[in-house]
Amino acid sequence: MFAKLKQRWQDMRTIADLSKDAERRALQAGQQHPGAEHYALAALDLADGSARRVFQRIGADPEAYRAALANRHAAALSAMGLDAAGAVGAGEAPAAAVAGKLFDAQPSGQALMQTLPEVQRRLPAPLCGAHILLAVAGMRLSAAGRALGAINVDPQVLGRAAEEELRAMLA
Repeated sequence: MFAKLKQRWQDMRTIADLSKDAERRALQAGQQHPGAEHYALAALDLADGSARRVFQRIGADPEAYRAALANRHAAALSAMGLDAAGAVGAGEAPAAAVAGKLFDAQPSGQALMQTLPEVQRRLPAPLCGAHILLAVAGMRLSAAGRALGAINVDPQVLGRAAEEELRAMLA
């Protein structure tokens, strides 16, 4: 029972770290709340390294994924007649700190976070970046999913690699 409580505590810490980093990335991109793409980027930098190993398994470059997301964001702003450099709110305090409220996310970020318990129930390794990528793999129409296509990564292939990584962690 103690091991189960300890694992829950560690998973909560992972979610907190992931959410803080995703929010920071969203704010740097000039967005008030993080989306699935910000969680995917944050997962690539989690200390467990599993998300990076998933990318290695499929021969994908995490930096190319970062660039694809940045390019999609800049193109979307440009299509609205906005300058990407001028729209970024770098250095702003996190929205939750400003408003004195709990953490909030875009619909895609909320969908990702709601998917995680089922993903982790299916592959019960400690919560890690591979779980995040497995959830993102099922979100083809999100910015996170479309950026995978921009770097020629099939979401199904990414999902299988994430499952392999998680199974290896359980072995």
